[in-house]
Amino acid sequence: MWFLREGRDALVLTACQALFWAGLLVSITLTGLVGQIIAPDPVLATLPVALLTVANIVLTRPISLLMQRRGRRAGFSLGALAGALGGLICVVGIFRADFTVFCLGNVVLGAYQAAAQYYRLAAVDKVAPERRGRAVSLVLSGAILAALVAPSLALWTKDLFAPVTFAGSFMALSVLSVATLIPLALLSPHSATSAEARGGGRPMGEILRQPIMIAALVNAAAGHAVMVLVMNATPLAMVACNHTVGDAAGVIRAHVLGMFVPSFFTGKLIDRLGAPAIAAAGAVILAASAMVSAWDQGLGHFQVGLVLLGLGWNFMYIAGTTMLTQSYRPEERGRVQGMAEMTIAACAALASFGSGGLLNAFGWQAVNMGAAPVLAVSLGVTLWYAAGRRRVAELA
Repeated sequence: MWFLREGRDALVLTACQALFWAGLLVSITLTGLVGQIIAPDPVLATLPVALLTVANIVLTRPISLLMQRRGRRAGFSLGALAGALGGLICVVGIFRADFTVFCLGNVVLGAYQAAAQYYRLAAVDKVAPERRGRAVSLVLSGAILAALVAPSLALWTKDLFAPVTFAGSFMALSVLSVATLIPLALLSPHSATSAEARGGGRPMGEILRQPIMIAALVNAAAGHAVMVLVMNATPLAMVACNHTVGDAAGVIRAHVLGMFVPSFFTGKLIDRLGAPAIAAAGAVILAASAMVSAWDQGLGHFQVGLVLLGLGWNFMYIAGTTMLTQSYRPEERGRVQGMAEMTIAACAALASFGSGGLLNAFGWQAVNMGAAPVLAVSLGVTLWYAAGRRRVAELA
């Protein structure tokens, strides 16, 4: 199999992805609920998630440059240590019922996320161009194990320090972050290509004007923003609808399986049908998810809606990432990857900021309907790019 011949690092990064997502899912499941308890105003319940995303934005480019100069392993290890520290700060905030400290912990966790988001991009460093989609899919599939374990882990550890609820879960997040250092020790040392060492490349404006870059950024950012908007609000909406924390954890588990189980075949679909077709299918699936979720607040509707949300995200995110890796030259990689991740994180931050406020002010249906204009734009851009590719092919 291809990954046994040239994808050793992809396998290592898959293990890292599993550990990262196990911790992240604990955070996704519980951060809004902790915020609801200790925030001075319920509207601020998802503020810690938004601050995590802002920290991700601020640190995305510096971490990219650090990896380019010091290697992937250095950047990933620094991120894992930040995850451990951030989890401990969150524990302190929960014990003290101090919302400010809890927010600070999430800011530090943002450094971990900023580093870990490069796992999928690092996977393509040493594989043939025609297998980049499969390498990205393989690494993202690491979250499947996390999806099976993490929601239960969140429940098992939430009363570890009873009567202080949820502190044990964030302690578990800290331990998982430290554990990431084990597979990272097996990661191949990064050696820059001669082109990377020279630096330079085209001006960023010229790179951004490429139709493939526009399609890549719009699809990856739109798919991720819609997913974050709905996912962050889901535990809060479910508890407000008289479902239990256990029900919410189960729905988040189903959602994450929907996000990552398709990774086993998404890369092959992209190879066969092309990234634009898969991106367009993802936008349609996300629209279907919004309609299902908005239709009713029963447990079944939450489950089906969130599984579709995960599937649509998978198609749009992997298709966008695949197009991104085809849009730059070797000497442009660090700059372009940093810019792209910053753009995706910025859109996710806006979605995080809007999620809690939209839910509290207008309700669960409004959260889902808020995805409609974003998906309309992304689908339009994808169709425009696909039409341009067809015209070029006809003229060739």
